[in-house]
Amino acid sequence: MATQDVFSAEELSRLRGFPEINRAELVRYFTLTGADETFVRRFRMGRNVLGVAVQLCTLPWLGFVPDEVPTAPAAVVGRLSQQLGIAMGELRGYGEREQTRTDHLREVAGYAGWRSMGTAEWKDLDEFLFAQAMEHDSPKLLFRLACEYLLSSRVIRPGVILLLRRVAAARARARRQTWARVRHLLTDRRCAELDLLLVPDANLGRTPPAWLGVGPTSSSPAAVRAELEKLAYLRRLDAHTLDLSMLPAERRRFLAGVGRRLTGQALQRREPERRYPILLTLLARSAVDVLDETLLLFDQAISGREAAAEQKVAAALAERAKGGENRQALLDDILTIVLDTGIGDEQVGTLLRTSIGLDRMRAAWAERRERLPRDHGQLSMMDASMSYLRQFAPAVLAAVRFAGGPGTEQLLQAVSLLAGLYATGARKVPAGFVPATWAGYLVAAEQAGDVTAYRRYWKLAVLVGLRDGLRSGDVFVPGSRRHADPASFLLTPEAWAPQRVEFCHLVGKPVEAVDALAQADEELHIALADLESQLAKGDPGEVRLTDDGELIIPPLTAEGVPAEADAVRAELAGMLPRVPIASVLVEVDARIGFTDHLVHAGGKVNRPAELKRNLLYVLIAEATNMGLSAMADSCGVPYDMLAWTAEWYFRPETLEAANAAVVNYHHRLPFTQAFGSGTLSSSDGQRFPVKGRSITARHLSRYVARGQGDSTCTHVSDQHPTVDPKVIVATAPEAHYVLDGLLGNATDLPVSEHATDTHGATLANFALFDLVGKQLSPRIHDLGKITLYRTGPNADVLAGYPRAGGLLTRRLNTDPITSAWDDLLRVAASVQGGHATAALVVGKLCSSKRQQNALTSAIKEYGALRRTVYAARYLADETYRRRISRQLNKGENLHALRRCLAYAGEGALRRHHEQQTDQMWCRTLVTNAIVCWSTEYHGLAAGALRRDGRQVDDEVLARLHHPT
Repeated sequence: MATQDVFSAEELSRLRGFPEINRAELVRYFTLTGADETFVRRFRMGRNVLGVAVQLCTLPWLGFVPDEVPTAPAAVVGRLSQQLGIAMGELRGYGEREQTRTDHLREVAGYAGWRSMGTAEWKDLDEFLFAQAMEHDSPKLLFRLACEYLLSSRVIRPGVILLLRRVAAARARARRQTWARVRHLLTDRRCAELDLLLVPDANLGRTPPAWLGVGPTSSSPAAVRAELEKLAYLRRLDAHTLDLSMLPAERRRFLAGVGRRLTGQALQRREPERRYPILLTLLARSAVDVLDETLLLFDQAISGREAAAEQKVAAALAERAKGGENRQALLDDILTIVLDTGIGDEQVGTLLRTSIGLDRMRAAWAERRERLPRDHGQLSMMDASMSYLRQFAPAVLAAVRFAGGPGTEQLLQAVSLLAGLYATGARKVPAGFVPATWAGYLVAAEQAGDVTAYRRYWKLAVLVGLRDGLRSGDVFVPGSRRHADPASFLLTPEAWAPQRVEFCHLVGKPVEAVDALAQADEELHIALADLESQLAKGDPGEVRLTDDGELIIPPLTAEGVPAEADAVRAELAGMLPRVPIASVLVEVDARIGFTDHLVHAGGKVNRPAELKRNLLYVLIAEATNMGLSAMADSCGVPYDMLAWTAEWYFRPETLEAANAAVVNYHHRLPFTQAFGSGTLSSSDGQRFPVKGRSITARHLSRYVARGQGDSTCTHVSDQHPTVDPKVIVATAPEAHYVLDGLLGNATDLPVSEHATDTHGATLANFALFDLVGKQLSPRIHDLGKITLYRTGPNADVLAGYPRAGGLLTRRLNTDPITSAWDDLLRVAASVQGGHATAALVVGKLCSSKRQQNALTSAIKEYGALRRTVYAARYLADETYRRRISRQLNKGENLHALRRCLAYAGEGALRRHHEQQTDQMWCRTLVTNAIVCWSTEYHGLAAGALRRDGRQVDDEVLARLHHPT
């Protein structure tokens, strides 16, 4: 591997020299202790003293000392010069003899406890790099990891070329080890089958991997059958039995990603040691993905019929209500007579017959209708869908093996019986599983002797019950990733035990439940005291109680922008250049180099000169919805070149890394601090139309004028950048994804608090946020109507807080929390450690019937306690309420910017989920680049005004809406 293929000459120069330094680094690394000063003054001559001081402080900062010590940043030299009382100019003559500088560095290393690279150090580094190379193939990433490893080990970093050679050796060793670990799986028969994957199939019209890689765009029976065909094909190749656990998960993901992008011809040209591991991992991953897609389509197909039935039920109920007006009026008249205590019992009948009239009552009796079942007839409305469901349900039940935990035995037995009925064509339905909601249908059909209706209702009940079981996690599928046993996503008790104390220390939670409840109770009393003081004021314009004890929460008045802020905004805007979006991206990339994070999926490192140009073209095309074809026509670069660039360089992980580089740079800008500290964020969903049909799209007449739409959930920092965009099903609860965005934050933003609208204010979110050491701060609609909990007797609470205590209408049940406290901590640790997503915990564990008596009850009770503490704080402090509202408004401003960016094609997303995810990451990256460019130029403009003698207060700058 040639070093010029990894880093350009400019990058090599930067790696060998001094980078820019921020104020925090300057203070942290370039402050001499008394012992340090004594050590450096041993070198007597001023230039040597100052030069050794630079080396001493640079070593823990960079992990090495650049050869040209006099080129250290002026801020560094100035700070050390001031501490030592030596003129900065003295450093210019330092290190003219290379040996002098080397000798000094050796003494500095000995004093500071650093080591040079020796045989043992090289061996340790090689082992570290090999372990990392088994998971990451990017040479740049491996180089950075090596530097971090050496820095943490206090070993002086060797030259860039030497280190790159070790990186290359580690990558080669990882490839050899990968081959060695999977070689036992490669029998002659399997190798022949793998080679056939690279030959176009006449029936498919493409190679099998290309066919497998095309995902569904609808949940129709035909789409389900198509996925089942893929599943059967993969099982004929035994893909579902491939055990590749000997390879790290990241290695498997990397190899499968390469296999999906390479053409059959390109893979055929690879040597067997590289080709076969790629094909093996591709097959194994495809088996899991296709199984998950099959189950997703099964769910959506049933849910689609259910939604149609719900609409019919709603229409029927509305019609029924219209026909019942006369009967309602008659009931009102009857009750008027019956409830009149002045009328004797013996007179009631006479009055009913004479004043109301027998004819009217007989007419109402003739119009009577049968009582509706518990579901208002929804199952009977779905009865017409049986022919639709029969097109795919038998094949799904025959192809998929379902399992479950305690409490699912009846359901699983019914599923097995239904699969047998479909397989044999038998028509007699055995007695068995029927949810209580629908038991009335079967009883009525049985009493009427209607065998056909009984059979249809039973089958519908089983299919819908299976769907619900898969959603909750009560039913799971071996071999699936999305529908695996929920318990498999959590830390095992054995793995959790040694981590318990450390995790509790990290998140600030007691190990014992009694201590945790005492801590929460103290927080509640402090919050109630503040709320009691607020309510005692009785100010009509603030939160108050009426004479009847009703809580009044007046809406926040609009925040007026001072005239000074308007004037400053206009003046700053006039000083900014007006440039096209392409120029903004070129300029931001020149400062940050975010395109360097868009690396080739195959591990290639050669970056031709025109690559950066093509990366920016693709980025603009995706972010603006322009598309690669229109971009090719516009910029003159062939479509094939842009498509190749998008295929190999644009992935969620590379776009996330590029986005993090922009956000981190923006976070360090001095002007950014005027907007916020970066500790607060917010999230909200934004709807976009979708081109054609998509399995994630739904009809959204409120947001999308025509066709269907998707929802994107984004997290916005109080400093304005956006992180972690997620494309979700438009009707899916956004609350499930709120915490994932915080825990998945890959930037330097120190987010510790998160704001949402009412959608995120679930009890599970309140509990999980607190258990991972974060604060959930939602803006809850009708906050005065939610149930608040007290931790003690009502009399005690009212005695301490006569006004605020009355708002706490229910007593907390601490028993579930006490008994399940360790499980609560284990769930939180699993979520924070990445073993499970918060969406999984909220969406599955908290709705699982297996957990209803323990974990779910504990989460709900603890969440209710945390919500009560938050509500008391929120109601007591108008400034706090305004802060949350202001943050949510920032999110709305960014929504508007993203909407403006997606100008082409009516802003419609593509059909496939992977493409939609790439589009939203590109749009997020461009949005943040614009925010970064705007912030930096506004900072420069504000600095220019101040240099001209203008007084521009930070408070005024903080009141400015971000110039987007």
